[in-house]
Amino acid sequence: MASATDPDKELAEKRFTSSEVGALAHLYRGEVYRSTIWRSRLDNTTNWAVVTTGIALSLSYSTAQSSPLPLILVGLLVTVFLMFEARRYRYFNVWRARCRLMETDLYAPLLLGNGTTLDGKWNTLLSEDYHRPRFHISFSRALGRRLRKNYCYIFAVQAVAYAGKLVIHPGPLTSIAEFFERAAVGPIPGELVILAGVVFHGGWLMIALVTVRVERQHRRPGALISIA
Repeated sequence: MASATDPDKELAEKRFTSSEVGALAHLYRGEVYRSTIWRSRLDNTTNWAVVTTGIALSLSYSTAQSSPLPLILVGLLVTVFLMFEARRYRYFNVWRARCRLMETDLYAPLLLGNGTTLDGKWNTLLSEDYHRPRFHISFSRALGRRLRKNYCYIFAVQAVAYAGKLVIHPGPLTSIAEFFERAAVGPIPGELVILAGVVFHGGWLMIALVTVRVERQHRRPGALISIA
């Protein structure tokens, strides 16, 4: 009498034919190509953020009388680029995760001489992802990843450059009152401008800390990849 585990054993012993392995190789090449394209799109938005920050630095530090306002406005522009990049990262993560799954559970066993088996785990996971494609991470997690990897440094440069501009131009700072006076933007008092900057950068710091905790919850030890 056949046991209940016989179908599982038969599935584990079933292997891909050479033609099926060839088809999977072409599939892997296609996924690598798509992940490469989206990787370059991520680099583009980061480059835009770096270039615009550099332009703002050049404008604000060109003369002692130049306004620090470009350094404030560039923070808003970099935020827009970060939003774009987080959205693009969600697409990139789909192709990256598929490639990684095939590398760890298809090609790695082949390199060890173990062949390829249909164990009902990785192949089912990948098949379901093709049947019902979806984003593997939320927008907030993607935002946190790009913030921690790249944009935290851009925001830090922007904040330090802005503070440095107020301290040294048009002359060395002599008092806190003068610092707030230099920070004023039109009718907006300098105290409010500085407070807004603290809230702005503090908010990004909180997002980075919260999302890294969420990441640790999703990255369970022993999980196949982030598709799960």
